[in-house]
Amino acid sequence: MKNKNIIITGASQGIGENITEKFFNNHSNVFLISRNKNKLEKIKKRLSKKKSNTQHISYFVASVENYIDISDIVRIIISKYKRIDVLINNAGITDDNLIVKMKEEQWNQVININLKGTYNCCKAVTKHMMKQKFGKIINISSIIGEIGNKGQVNYAASKAGVVGLTKSLSKELGSRNINVNAINPGFIKTKMTENLGEDKNLDFLNKIPLNRFGTAEDISNLAYFLASEDSNYITGQTINIDGGMVV
Repeated sequence: MKNKNIIITGASQGIGENITEKFFNNHSNVFLISRNKNKLEKIKKRLSKKKSNTQHISYFVASVENYIDISDIVRIIISKYKRIDVLINNAGITDDNLIVKMKEEQWNQVININLKGTYNCCKAVTKHMMKQKFGKIINISSIIGEIGNKGQVNYAASKAGVVGLTKSLSKELGSRNINVNAINPGFIKTKMTENLGEDKNLDFLNKIPLNRFGTAEDISNLAYFLASEDSNYITGQTINIDGGMVV
């Protein structure tokens, strides 16, 4: 992945930040998109201390739900760095509620970020990847899109939509040597899971055959594989990283 150009959305924390580090540490050029300027600046400053002379790291403050902003970012990257090798759609939010209590705004915001945002980014890079006859698109979905969850009809619908988008886009772009795949994380160890409490954690762990939560590294390792030449004959797939939870 040396000198490959990688766009990562939702890159300012959690899984997105870990994916950024994974690619950057393997000498890729990384272009980060998030709404949190302060966190993006901190990541750039930290990683810049160990970058090679030819390596690039840039960030853009934007919301993936705004196609014009995303399109402009892609145009800037293309004009300066000539190509986009990999797009990783990681940006996502939750805003949970039972459907009888869910406000329309909660539904719209989750769909706009998680599903429309993925569409926007895919649309913005596709014509450039088609011209160069190469590209990898990796969409971060969720096992919730496969199995559903109480209080998350908006999130589950958005992530199920990402899987459908992934499969359809892989068929559209396969003839142009562009691979499109999705990753379904299960319960990943984050600040959120740390705050669930011991009883809730045990309840979740009992449903996981490997008897542990996943880590951000588990996700970034698979993202790196799907971006590399080792996965050139894999497309249209949704891969669960869930410790066997939905077997």
